Amino acid sequence: MSRFPPFSRYETGAASARLRDLLVRLRMRMRDEAILDEAIARLATELNIRPGEAAEQLSRMAQHSGLELVEVAKGIERPPDEPRQTPDVPVWVNAMLDAVHASALYLTPVKDATGRVVDFLIAAANRHARTIAGQTASELAGRRLMAVSPGVAGSRLLDDYITVFETGEPVHREGLEFVEVLDYLRWPATLSVRAARVDDGLLVSWRTMDDEELLVSGWDRAQRLAELGWGEWNLATQRTLWTPQMYEMFGRDREQGPMALEDLPTVVVPEDLPVVEDQVRSLVEHREAVETEFRIQHRHGVRHLSVYSEPILDADGVPVKVRCLVQDVTKNRRRERALAVAHEQAHRQRQRAEEEHRVTVQLQDTIVPIRRGLIHLPGLTVGVRYLPGEELIRLGGDWFKARLIPDGRVLIAIGDAMGHGLTAASIMLQMRSGLAGLAYTQAPAGQLATWLNDLIVHSNEGITVTGTAIIGHFDPQDCTFRWTNAGHPAPLLIRDGRAAPIDGVQGMMLGAFDMTEYQMTTTRLQSGDVLLLYTDGVVERRGQDLEAGMEALLQAAHLCTDDDPEQMIACLLKRLGGEAAEDDVCVIAVRVL
Repeated sequence: MSRFPPFSRYETGAASARLRDLLVRLRMRMRDEAILDEAIARLATELNIRPGEAAEQLSRMAQHSGLELVEVAKGIERPPDEPRQTPDVPVWVNAMLDAVHASALYLTPVKDATGRVVDFLIAAANRHARTIAGQTASELAGRRLMAVSPGVAGSRLLDDYITVFETGEPVHREGLEFVEVLDYLRWPATLSVRAARVDDGLLVSWRTMDDEELLVSGWDRAQRLAELGWGEWNLATQRTLWTPQMYEMFGRDREQGPMALEDLPTVVVPEDLPVVEDQVRSLVEHREAVETEFRIQHRHGVRHLSVYSEPILDADGVPVKVRCLVQDVTKNRRRERALAVAHEQAHRQRQRAEEEHRVTVQLQDTIVPIRRGLIHLPGLTVGVRYLPGEELIRLGGDWFKARLIPDGRVLIAIGDAMGHGLTAASIMLQMRSGLAGLAYTQAPAGQLATWLNDLIVHSNEGITVTGTAIIGHFDPQDCTFRWTNAGHPAPLLIRDGRAAPIDGVQGMMLGAFDMTEYQMTTTRLQSGDVLLLYTDGVVERRGQDLEAGMEALLQAAHLCTDDDPEQMIACLLKRLGGEAAEDDVCVIAVRVL
């Protein structure tokens, strides 16, 4: 039983419909191209100019009329049939044409007023002459080439003919993909075309390649594209046959002829000689087909060859020939090596990232051991919540501080070290531990921020390290919060169920510049007020601007009015989706008693 489920009628029908639609669009495009090609040929014939100039003229007509190019092309009518010219040609011309056993024409130049060749007149045609569209010799003689075969312009054959006439150098185009255009229809064919100057005209012949030739030509192209070669060694006569691609793969000149089978080891990389010896032994002694791969020393470097070889046996079972199909797989092996290196580098990077994450988590746990809960301080109940980012690489440097200092005030601070991972965690350690030590000086918050900025700048010489913070002191004696803002999102004041940002002086982020001073803001609080401090992970979301995030926070704060600061934070994060935030989230809810 097949391990693949059967196709339903819907699946096959839908696939066929899509392909049919694709082909219909392609055929419509082909018709448009046919209209354009024929219009250009008609215009060139009417104005006695070259096809390129006619194409420019057609484009200008479309621009001036405001119509699509194809619509303008449809309006180019076929020039009226001029009386056929019956040029006198020497007797030898007809004799020459009769000697050609393919479609053949003798062309004479048609020139413009400046003497340039712009087209050719069909002076004579042999009895075999037949265009791709089916016009015969009797319909061709005495007419202009582009009038009977507009396809010569689009295929650039006309350019070749002009070059041959002007330079005298003959041309031979084998396997030319030619598309004739007549009555807005396209007639594709693969041709073998020859042209040569004879006296004051051109002898042009063409032949449609038959199926066998097309298959051979296609096989030649396939060999070049797939880098395939074929060879045969006659073991009795020592005669060797090689396709052209074999010479390229082995880096051998055609003049040298094919390489003898016994000479193959001379080009094989020494490490792969046992492979080649085993291959020949299997062919000659065991009479078995063999598939192998080995490396050879090419003039452009080492090449990897994949070889399928088989012995040809006579009636008595004796090997008389060896045939090989060879493919150059050097590019594949290089890609495989590059992919292996990339996988190894990715593996090492992943290991480093995992180790960094482990250290970062440990560092965060050491620095911020309290992730959630209530802290009871003089005149305040403080709810805290710290949530690391969902992704390992998004672990950031968010931190907070809420503690009593010796003069009776309460230090309240929140910050965010820029970046993610171990670097952010180490900067967070600097900021949080540095502030903890500086706070015992009992200096104002603005001075603490200045000192903390100097600490960050001078502790990371040569590296730009930045962060944001709000640092303040709550004084239970007069119920005031005196604070400074170092580039951090403004805190919210929730009073009587209404939430609004607190206007304060916005200072420069920490670590950006040396000798930075920070100004203070004094906010008077009253019993029941809630001061909400948070990091940017609360309001920033991918695909959403910051204003929308702030508006969502204000609405959530209006609805989350629980007296318990911890429950208030839980309500806020649930409404904002902060539990699954991509970045770190840190929130402090300070309720005044």
